[in-house]
Amino acid sequence: MQSDPNIVAETLLSASILEAIPDAVAAVNEQGIIIQVNSQTELLFGYTRDELMGQSVEMLVPERQRSQHHGHRASFHSTPKIRRMGSGLDLYAKRRDGSEFPVEISLSPVATGNGVIVLSVIRDISDRKRVEEQLRRANEELEGRKTREVRDSQNRLALIVDSSQDAIIGKNLDGIITQWNKGAEQIYGYSAAEIIGKNVSVLCPPDRPDEIPAILQRIRQGQRVEYFESVRMTKDGRRLNMSISVSPIHDADGRVVGASAVGRNITAQKKIEEQLRQSQKMEAIGRLAGGVAHDFNNLLGIVTACTELLRSHVDAGSLEYIDNIGEAAKRGASLTRQLLAFSRRQPVQAQVLDVNERLKEVSRLLKPLMGDDVEIVLPARSTAAIVEADPGQLDQIVVNLAVNSRDAMPRGGKLIIETGVYDLDEAFAREHSMTPGRYVMLAVSDNGMGMDEATRSRIFEPFFTTKEIGKGSGLGLATVYGIVKQSRGHIWVYSELSHGTTFKIYLPSAEHKLDSASAAGTEALPARRNGITILLAEDDALMRKLTRKMLEEYGYKVLEAIDGEAALGVISRNSTRIDLILTDVVMKGMNGPELVLRLMDSHPEMKVVYMSGYTGELVAHQGLQTGIRLLEKPFTRAALLKTIDTALDEG
Repeated sequence: MQSDPNIVAETLLSASILEAIPDAVAAVNEQGIIIQVNSQTELLFGYTRDELMGQSVEMLVPERQRSQHHGHRASFHSTPKIRRMGSGLDLYAKRRDGSEFPVEISLSPVATGNGVIVLSVIRDISDRKRVEEQLRRANEELEGRKTREVRDSQNRLALIVDSSQDAIIGKNLDGIITQWNKGAEQIYGYSAAEIIGKNVSVLCPPDRPDEIPAILQRIRQGQRVEYFESVRMTKDGRRLNMSISVSPIHDADGRVVGASAVGRNITAQKKIEEQLRQSQKMEAIGRLAGGVAHDFNNLLGIVTACTELLRSHVDAGSLEYIDNIGEAAKRGASLTRQLLAFSRRQPVQAQVLDVNERLKEVSRLLKPLMGDDVEIVLPARSTAAIVEADPGQLDQIVVNLAVNSRDAMPRGGKLIIETGVYDLDEAFAREHSMTPGRYVMLAVSDNGMGMDEATRSRIFEPFFTTKEIGKGSGLGLATVYGIVKQSRGHIWVYSELSHGTTFKIYLPSAEHKLDSASAAGTEALPARRNGITILLAEDDALMRKLTRKMLEEYGYKVLEAIDGEAALGVISRNSTRIDLILTDVVMKGMNGPELVLRLMDSHPEMKVVYMSGYTGELVAHQGLQTGIRLLEKPFTRAALLKTIDTALDEG
């Protein structure tokens, strides 16, 4: 099985993701070459993006540390794992002008088809170091200077503390806040007048009651608590991910009298890390789904081929049973398409269509599905909603969302399906990681029980469900998500407990393609051909046998091969002209695309038709050009013959 290991890397290296990170980000390959940076990297180091791309990452490391850095990089690639900020390392970086500055660096390895890419988030901690040094010096001055000198030192310290964007908080050993800088005010929302005199525990979520007392206990013992990650609450109730350091404050006699805490808001960084983990999880499940679908479609192909061959060999009374077998095979293929949809490996049969017209057809299916106690509302529409999409997938989106709404309305309610056409400007598109332009919106709403934030954050995960065991597979919304993304669209969900749910889907408008759109032709058998030789490369013996029989019954001469290497042997031993090669994409040993690549120079006249249970590996891994002939398993006799006939007619 082949999959698309570059999905995660493409997502993480996109401009919308990298520019959302407030720190400098550099992506480095296994050879230590910089392959992508964001604008913060340019500002931090003084280089332009063009000057950094393609250069060794060691150019950003001070000369005295480069030899060690090379060894550390090699060691990291041998056993890659996520290294978070604040790992206790004393690291420095070098700007273009030669100046050095202290940094914290987190490392996130991303596996791709071309090796491991390391995503480095680089943070300048000069301000923090300066603040810590000033705090240390101020404490030393407090021990030996006179009142005036102490006052001057405190004033200087106050200016330094207030100039920091990090939250700097002073507190006594009981946790009562005594100092509060402007950075803390901006992060937490409290003014100094509101918060000084209150216990610092007001910033800690209720689900972490023991955290603050444990920190204060360590401070009383003179210990430091450095760069630990936790969660804090703002004045308006928002939860923030924070990186916090807490140090003891000593008096002139060396006794611990309080603590100073420096906190940085890392919520945006944590969000990116979560996106990385989610992308890796979706990729892993996608590989599983693709492999299962590929093998299962081979089996269904055999079943379908047998029914086609049996049809002409049984009496009329037995045709009903043949039809039943064929219908069961179609239902099995539908299940695999659902798996392939959320893994984004399902072949798309896109066409230009009006969503409003399609909804008229789908709405006929919804009434018996939703029941008499659910009112289905389709508001009147004044404009066409033209998109380029697979009509079957569009129906699946609506049905899956309707089923989800039905479950959310056990006592009945209202299902509203509406469309709209919107021109999204650059500001809106940038905020929502979209491309500016015209979009068709499909909204499906219900007035059911709604969802809380915890459920809402996971609804698109494959196999996640809130239903009882046996009541749902957890694939419905994951399928919707996969189809929307495969159609270059975007989906958002709005929901609150007891206030219902609205799913909004935005698909790129295809109004500009109306003139070029043509009606799809009906499937029919082409004219019989004679004197045509086809090389059939398929590693499944039964599938190969049945496909050969269907071709030979229609007049084609067929040569067989169990894989790519065997196909090359057949060609070298056979003097007959081979007009077309019909090859499976995924085979043991040499696969289909590799076989075709070997034959391009020696047999440029040979036509090619691929067959596969899924197509993700075609574009992503084999570099196949658009417009290739692909036969999706399981296929009927008509589909097989029509695809080959069309390929033979190509110039």
